Amino acid sequence: MSMSVTQTTPPIVHPRWLRLTHWLNALAMLIMVTSGWRIYNASPLFNFSFINELTLGGWLGGALQWHFAGMWLFGVNGLCYLLINLCSGRFKRRFWPLSPGRFFADLAAALRGRLRHADPRHYNMVQRAAYLFAMADSVLLALSGLVLWKSVQFPLLRELLGGYEAARYIHFFAMSALVGFVVIHLVMVALVPRTLLAMLRGR
Repeated sequence: MSMSVTQTTPPIVHPRWLRLTHWLNALAMLIMVTSGWRIYNASPLFNFSFINELTLGGWLGGALQWHFAGMWLFGVNGLCYLLINLCSGRFKRRFWPLSPGRFFADLAAALRGRLRHADPRHYNMVQRAAYLFAMADSVLLALSGLVLWKSVQFPLLRELLGGYEAARYIHFFAMSALVGFVVIHLVMVALVPRTLLAMLRGR
C-alpha cells in the first residue's frame, strides 16, 4: 500500500516587482542619506556634524554627484512602486482602511511584545500606518529636495515650503524621520526574521 505525500507550496507574500523596488529603494536611501550627511557637514544647520567615515562622497562635489545619482534612483523607483500599487489595487488591499482604535490596540500589543504576525500577507494597523507615513515622508523629502536642487525653477513649491532655508530644515527632518523608520523597521525584522526571508524569496 503506497501513500502519497502532498506538499503545499507556501503562498506568495511579496511579488517580484515589490521585492525589486524594495531593495532598489534601500540602495537609493543608503546612497542619499550617507551622501546627504556629507553635504550637511559642508553647511550644518545645527551645532553638530556627522562622522566623516559614515558619509559618502569624500568631499562636497563628490557627495553631490552621489546624491543626484541616488535621487534619480529614489524618484523613479518610488514612482514605479506607487503606480504599481495603485493600478494593481494592492494599495487599497494592504494599507486601507485605517482604524485609530485598532491602531492603538495593535501598538499596545507591539510594545508588550504580543503583536502576532500569523499571516505576513496582511498588515496590522501599526504596519499600515508606518508604511503610509514612510510614503508620505518620502514625498515630502522629494519635494523639499527639488527646492534645494532647483530653487529658481520651482518658485511656487519653494514658497509653499516657506522659502529655501525652511526647505533645508524640512529636508533634514524628513530625512531624520525616514532614518528613524528604517531603524524601527530593522528592529522589527530582527524580531520576526521570516519577514526578511519573505522579502528575499517572496514566500
